This record gives sequence, C-alpha cells and structure tokens, in this order.
Amino acid sequence: MAAKPLRPALIASADVLAEYSPFLGHFLVGLAAESIVSALICPTKADVEMIAAPGVEIIRHPVYQFPLLWRQSRRRLLEQLTRFKPTVLHCLCENKALFTMGLARELNLPYVLNINSLIKRLGKLYIAAMSCSKIMVPAETIAENLTQLHAALTEKVEQVNMGTFVERSSGCFSQAGRLVSIVTAGEFDNGADLENLLNAVKRLALDGCEFMLVITGRGRVEMNLRRILAVKGISHIVVVVPQLRPRHRVLAAGDIFIHLRPSDTFDPVLLEAMSVGTVVAACKGGVDDLLIEGQTCVVFDRNDELSIYKSLRGLLDRPEVARRLAKSAQQYLQQNYSVSEMVLSMLRTYRDAQEQFKAKPKQQPVQAT
Repeated sequence: MAAKPLRPALIASADVLAEYSPFLGHFLVGLAAESIVSALICPTKADVEMIAAPGVEIIRHPVYQFPLLWRQSRRRLLEQLTRFKPTVLHCLCENKALFTMGLARELNLPYVLNINSLIKRLGKLYIAAMSCSKIMVPAETIAENLTQLHAALTEKVEQVNMGTFVERSSGCFSQAGRLVSIVTAGEFDNGADLENLLNAVKRLALDGCEFMLVITGRGRVEMNLRRILAVKGISHIVVVVPQLRPRHRVLAAGDIFIHLRPSDTFDPVLLEAMSVGTVVAACKGGVDDLLIEGQTCVVFDRNDELSIYKSLRGLLDRPEVARRLAKSAQQYLQQNYSVSEMVLSMLRTYRDAQEQFKAKPKQQPVQAT
C-alpha cells in the first residue's frame, strides 16, 4: 500500500514568527521544493510576508478577537483544517503544546513538538503519549536538559538543527580603510547588561582604536541608554537603533558581532551572524552549542570588563585572524546547519509519525514526569 502523501500543518506562536522567521521561511520553501503542500496556523495579526512560500496555506487563529467568541473561532479553525486535510501536526514551540495536543485529539492525528528552550523545572510539559511522535530540539544542550527532567521522554527526543544559508564570502574586515563596525543585539533590561561592554568600548576608544558600535534591540534600558553614553563620553562612537527586520542586513554590515548574554533559548541571531561571515565574540552559558572557542568564536567573561576589552582588542589588532575565525564558523555551519539536511530530517520525522500512528479514540492528556 502506497504511503499517504504528507500534508503537514505547522502551528506557530507570535514569538516564533518574530524570532525564527528566516529559518521557518527556509523550511517552508524546502517543503514547496519537495512538492509538499503545507499549512501554517498563526496569530490573526501576524506578519507572514517574510515567510510566504508557494504551496503554503495560511490559517489565522483566532478569527474573532472577542474572548466570548472563542468557541466560534475554534470551530472555524477546525473547519479550515478539515478542508485542508492535514496528515500530521507540527507544533513549533512549547507554549503551543497544549493547544496542539487538543487539535491532534480532535482531528485524530499524530503530531510532533519543537522545544527550543531549556526547561527549568518539572511539570507544565503536557504531551499525548501516543499521538506525539517526536520532540525535536535545535541543540544538544536542550536535549540533555529535557531528558534529565523528563527521562520518560528520552526515546522521543531528536535533535534537528535549524538550517541556514551561509554566505559565500565574508565581509569581516574585508575592506581596507573602512570604519570597523561592531554589532550587538538583544533585550537589555537594565544598565548592568551593557555596563561592562560600554566600559570596554571606552577603553578601546582611548587606546586610539577606530570603530563604531551598533546596539540594536529592545528593553527597558533603551530610554536611558543615550544618557549613559553621554556620561561616558562615547556617544560619537555608539549608535542605538531599534530592533530591525530583516536582521540579516544589519548583521551583514558588521565586522564583529557581540553575543553579550547567555540565553536559555536557542539564539537565532547568533546563527544568522555567523552565517553572514561576521566574527563572533561571545560569553558562554545557557544554550551555547554554537560557541566553540577558537573555531566559531572568541570567548569572554561578560562580568569582567577587562576580558571583554581583551577579546575585542585582539580582533581589532589582528583582522586577518578575525577573518579566518569568521570563515571557520561559516564552514562549521555548512557542515552542521544546512537547510537541506533540516528539511530531510523533518520529512523523515513526519513520515515516521504517520506510519507509527493509528487512528484511535480520543485520548486523555498526560503530564510528562
């Protein structure tokens, strides 16, 4: 008997669309290239222009924003999915896990789940034991964390690296005489997040190093940042810009990218920065699988101003070494984070989910322990 054609329905939160849209776009294009029709369930007001791809049906939910009409929105969603006829559901983040589990139960379908962050405590991870075929993670760090807290899920956990296209060339220190550009991005909630970096930057400026620091992102410190820069006397070498889309253009304009804070979530900005050929200076901690000292980055202690200074000074003083490191990081991504391998891995996961799942009576939710 011929295998049933794949028709995945992907479920994305607003956060996933905001942070992982480049990689989701690559994946949807990859599905279209394999002649696979897919659906994307996303928030009503989500901007999906950057990830639009042929053969993708956009299903917005909830259609009705008024809370009292949630039943009508749910009914509308089920009607649209019934017309689409998905064969597998793919939940793209853990905060949609319960929602996806409910849909899988009502539609009597298998599903797969992505977990992109470290889990800090037991509980709150609900899975339908029979219909959830796989739990996919983008990093070994997350896989180890998940299996330590939920040993019963070990057989379901599979690492699937996010795929990216790597630039053929690197702009890192590529033009003699051009002002060096240093970029950092993230959410900065207080002055302490930037204090050591700004002090290191001031020291570099006093040394006579010529560069421009670009700070992009969001956070509560944004309103006071210009005042802090003025007090330190570095306003002329630091540019503050809001979080920009697409990030690719901002990152590609930089020579050095600073990963300033450990993250409990797989950091897509770090992956993008390496893919465009920017040399990375970073602190370790959290989900730091991409950070391999001497191969993909230089490492500093974020709590030590002198450590940051020495890392940046080393890159500024030896641009040829910085370029080699940026190229090494690109080669690492080509070997381990290719779009084609991501698509093939996901297709295998979808097919396994379909083959292993047998239609059954509606299941009761279970909590992973």
